[in-house]
Amino acid sequence: MDRFKGKYRHEQKYLVNEADIALITARIQPFMEPDAFHPEGAYRIRSVYFDDWQDSALRQNLSGISPRSKFRIRIYNESMETIHLEQKIKSHDLTQKKSCLLREAECLLLLQGKQVRPMDTERPLFRLLQTEMLLHRLLPKIIVEYERTAYTCRNGNVRVTFDQNLASSGYVLRFPDPELPKRPVMAAGWHIMEVKYDEFLPRHIRDALDTGKLERTTFSKYMLCRRHALGGAAH
Repeated sequence: MDRFKGKYRHEQKYLVNEADIALITARIQPFMEPDAFHPEGAYRIRSVYFDDWQDSALRQNLSGISPRSKFRIRIYNESMETIHLEQKIKSHDLTQKKSCLLREAECLLLLQGKQVRPMDTERPLFRLLQTEMLLHRLLPKIIVEYERTAYTCRNGNVRVTFDQNLASSGYVLRFPDPELPKRPVMAAGWHIMEVKYDEFLPRHIRDALDTGKLERTTFSKYMLCRRHALGGAAH
């Protein structure tokens, strides 16, 4: 199925260190549950991001243009059993994600920048990516990987995630490889916390997240990894 009609959610990002993570985790655990899909704790996310020949997605992120969007293919814990094609649309502090499933053979062809004829007509997102690849020379640019721990709360549909050990790789054809060569992106000890919610963030969660010194960032992980690959410092 193609989850093409998504809704916008608030999204806030913060730079955090390990002490911040420990403190905030202790504060939110009494009223937030571990991610139901990964109750065991941290899991690895690996995504390959697409951009056009002008690096428009990168340039728009650096310039803060809104709205903007980018395509990615995502797997979890290095498994190709479930592969997601996603389009993330950002408008100021609001984000929307559209998603559909890919077959492994389709994914491998897309990594080579090849056109793939969808085997069904129920995935408009897949067809949109194919159109962008044809018209704007959209190609896979970089792999982004990190370890995520997530907590959720039904009240406000809140999701708090800690993304640690952010790393990048330019070996896009080795996307499924467990031995993928990659390098760290963030300065040692620094990680990213994301806070997502629908219409409101409950006051008790807002208070639990407030350490008095968190540094908010608008940079995407894609931007950090591309800038790092081009020689810029991430933090």
